[in-house]
This record gives sequence, structure tokens and C-alpha cells, in this order.
Amino acid sequence: MSTYTDRIQPTNSAIATYLDNLLARKYQIPTFQRDIVWEKENVKKLWDSIYKFYPLGSILIWKTSTKLESHREIGGIKLADDFSSNEYQYILDGQQRTTALLTSIYGDKNNIYCKNKFNPALYVDLTIKFTDPTDDTSYIERFLFWDEIDDNNGQNKLNKAKNKRYEEKLIVKLEDIKNDYGNIERNLHKCGYGDFEHPYRQQLAKCKEVLDNYRMSFIELRGIEVAEVCQIFERINQAGKPLNIFDIVVAKTFRIEDKKNNISGFYLRELINNFRESIANSLYTSVDDWTLLQMLAVVVKLEFPDAGIQNITDIYLNKLKTEHIEAVWSNFQKAIAKTFDFFDNILHIKGGRLIPYRYLYLTITAYFYRNSKPDYSFLDKYFWYYSFHNADLLTNTTHLWKHIDFVNQQKANSTYSFNQFDIDKNSLRKSFYSYRGRLSRAILSLYANQKPQDWAKPHRDVLSDVYYQLTDKPNLHHIFPVNFIKQSSIASQIESDSLMNIAYLSQITNLKISDKNPLDYLKEYDEPGLEEVLRSHLIPTIILEWSRADALPEHALTIFIEERVNLLLEALRLKLEGIEFNVFDMANRTENIMSA
Repeated sequence: MSTYTDRIQPTNSAIATYLDNLLARKYQIPTFQRDIVWEKENVKKLWDSIYKFYPLGSILIWKTSTKLESHREIGGIKLADDFSSNEYQYILDGQQRTTALLTSIYGDKNNIYCKNKFNPALYVDLTIKFTDPTDDTSYIERFLFWDEIDDNNGQNKLNKAKNKRYEEKLIVKLEDIKNDYGNIERNLHKCGYGDFEHPYRQQLAKCKEVLDNYRMSFIELRGIEVAEVCQIFERINQAGKPLNIFDIVVAKTFRIEDKKNNISGFYLRELINNFRESIANSLYTSVDDWTLLQMLAVVVKLEFPDAGIQNITDIYLNKLKTEHIEAVWSNFQKAIAKTFDFFDNILHIKGGRLIPYRYLYLTITAYFYRNSKPDYSFLDKYFWYYSFHNADLLTNTTHLWKHIDFVNQQKANSTYSFNQFDIDKNSLRKSFYSYRGRLSRAILSLYANQKPQDWAKPHRDVLSDVYYQLTDKPNLHHIFPVNFIKQSSIASQIESDSLMNIAYLSQITNLKISDKNPLDYLKEYDEPGLEEVLRSHLIPTIILEWSRADALPEHALTIFIEERVNLLLEALRLKLEGIEFNVFDMANRTENIMSA
């Protein structure tokens, strides 16, 4: 058993040794590392730091018995083959530096860098003097790429002088300094630079000294499991991109194609990206990788009960296997596409941020998986029942598996029954917008489900994408504008902020109404059909009667909110037809208790 002092060990090795070990395939870069290509300037500065013996920062190495599949190449250079080992060494942080170092010396055999229009093999101009350690400009001319040397047969006049020095063996390849130093010395001797004290020979010796003696720093992690590695990576990752369990699963399930042995490749990230492209017109493409992975785990558990996927926590997600994902993938794609379609086109909820419970993605996907005859009436009841029930009944994984058993029971025999539905009127009165609030999102989902119409242009749907990019301050309209309420003192702060005082309006209409008295702005839209438009928002038409009478009663907003609560409850009652529907009012109970 390793101690805490064994878990993290600083080490170092010569830069040449590190490069040789990379070529010897002693390190791997897992697939969760994104492909990164540095610009020329970054690569030159890296080598200038090495040239000056400046520290580069440590390369983070994870030493583990856990086998991850890895990227096979850096710049076309293989880092790993299929092999088994008692210990693997994965580069967790330092991919950019490693890639720059390796390709600077050995080039880019697969033209990865050529996308940026330069070959990364680096050359050293031995004629460039090094004045002092504070020299911060000469590296630009000392380290060169081929497109800075090639004069294209004299046509590129800017490169003519450098090309001449290259022909004279005064600009040499970094790879040759490392691997063919003696031949470079002989060339310099033939060209008349045989004196060891000559500046060109001194520059060459300096570069050789760097390659032989510069020491790379490493931090080696041992005895650390996947979940903790994710946290460590996130905290030290200079690119600011956290490593999560999805990245780990991508790495562990990756499989290289082997045409010779008729083995297909497998890359989960690519499958997920392809699926997102297939539903490119849906706002549900924004559902995060972690949720999709949990949806996948649920399906794998259903299909392979003995696969060890007992839950959707990271420790179990880490057990997902390539063969199981492959086996379910086709039907899984169909199930999640139907899930998103159900939210989008049946419930008319145009984006994932209104879904009251994140676990609804998982339960409904489980229902659609291998289900050729889904009962949408059942699903509709299921969604609204659990979204609005007074008790939070889908907040943990114990709830989750009970829900999955419930929906799968209906899938299997088409029978189902819901317990009594309980809802507190006071919770609706006092509901306010919360980015993560279950009831808040449920109410806004119900408003969206009614397909609300535009006040200014009846029979035209008012909803647009803007309403589904919910933030701390979404673009939602107060029917009784907040500033109007403050000026007239007709309501409490709770009432003005209640979601019962909220409606979806087009941005133009919202701006036009601004802070006006509702009696005034409703007159502007009081055309035939407005009553029906208001009903599509679950807005009580009593407010239109007040506008026509040009008078607000005392406690108008309180009356309005009560009427709207009743409309919302009636809409829910219709959706949950056949289910015992119990409405209670905690506000009245509290009053009764206080009176007693």
C-alpha cells in the first residue's frame, strides 16, 4: 500500500532522454487530451527557454495499472501499440510542450501542423549571436522553420540570405544536432570553421549542450484512482479545460481500427458528436456530455444487468465497456432522439434548461429504449405529475431507479397507475424565477406547453430561442410591471416577483409595454381574439375586463394571481385526468393554526 508521500513524486530527466522514451513508446497520451497545435511563436519561445536553461514547468505523468486507450501518434509518430503492461504512463498535463518538442525535432509525418501552413521541424541558425541572458529577441532569428528558409528558387527574396546560409551548412536541423552531431562538425570544418573557438562552433556546442544536459521536470502520480485524477487534472490544467468522467470513459473505450483482423475502430466522442450533428436543428444539442453518458449507462444497465453498472455515479460510469456501448448504441440513439423530440414537439419545451428534473432525460430515454409503441398519453401524465407534485420525487438515484422500474413496467404491459397527486396552491403563489428551481422550470414549461400566442399578432407563436437560454436574469415579461407596482404600491414584493405575474412575450412587445399600467397597454392590443390569446398564456381574462372598465380593483394583483393559480391548476387537472388530484393551501392552514 502506497503512502501519501509515494503518491506524488517529483522527478527529472534529460530532454533527449524524454524524447527517446517517447519514441520508445514508454508514454501515452490518452484520448481525453484534445488535439492542440501551437503557433510558430509559441514553439520558438519554448526552445528559447530551453536554450537559456529556463524552467518549463512540470510534465504531469499518471502511473497506473488502469489501461486507457491512447492517441497513437504525435505528428505521425506512434507513441503506443496494443500491448499489456503492469503499469502505464499517461501524460496528463504537458501535451502541448511534448508535441512541440517532438515535432520540432522529428517533423510532422501526418501534416497536422500543415493545417496551420508550416512544417514544425525546427532549424538553428548558427550565425545568430547570443549576447546575454536578457536577450529576448534573437530567438526569432535563431530558431527557424522551413518556410522561413526556403527561397523558392530565388523567388522569395526575403529568404534568400537564410537559404544561402542553409546551403553553406550554417543553418542546421535540430534533429541533426541531436542525432548526427559529428557530421555537422565535419561540415563546418570543411567550410572553414574548424576552430573550436569559432562563434559558429560555439553556437553548435551550446545547442548540443542544451540537448544533452537540459533536464525536464516531471510530477509522477501513483496509486491514484480515476475520480481523483479528474480533480487533479482540472486544477492544474493550463488550458482551463476540466477533465471529467466523460473524458476518461472516452479514453478507456477507444479502440483503434485494425482492418487486417477485421476489428472496427471505436471513438465515443466521435459517436456523440455525430449524433449531435444528426439533430443539429434541435435546441437539445446543448445537453452536456455527462448527462448523455448517464443516459447511456442507464441503457447499458437495462441491456446488460450483469455489466456492473449499478448506478450513474462516476465510479460506475468508469466501468462502461466498449462492447456494451457498441451493442446498445443504435437503439440508444433512437431513444434519445425520441426523448428530445418528446420534449421539443410534444411538450413544446424548446430547450433543455426548462426541464424540471435532469433525471427526466434518463427515465424517459429508458422508456423509449427498444419501445416500438410508446404511449405518449402516459408519458405526458408522467412528466407533469412529477414536475409539479408537491414532494420532490426525482432528486436522487434511489428515486431514479424506482422511476425507471415504473416506466419500464408500463412499457412491458401497458398498464400503470399513479398515486394521489398533491399540490400546494401557496407554492404556486410564491413561486419565483430560479435558474435551477424545479417548480420554477415546471411552471415555465407549462406556460410554454400552452403554445402562447403573440399579443400583437394573434395566432402567431410567441416563443423563440431567447426564452430558453435561461440565465440569472431571463427575458421574461411581468404582466404587472415591477416599476408600475412600486409606483402604485398595489402589491408586495413577493407578489410582483411571482411567476404568476410572468408571461412569454416577443421582445418587441415587451419593450413596447415597458413599465406601463396594464390597463393602458392592454387597450393597445384589445382586438378580436385577444381573450383567446390571453388564455394561451393561462392569463385570466379578468385583467382585460379591468382594462375595458379602466379601473383596477383594490388588491388587483392579489386577485389576478389567485385567478391565475386556479387556471394553472385547471390546466394540470386536465393533463392528469384519471389521477386523484389533491389541492391544499398551506397559507390557509398557517392562518388557521395562528387563529387557533
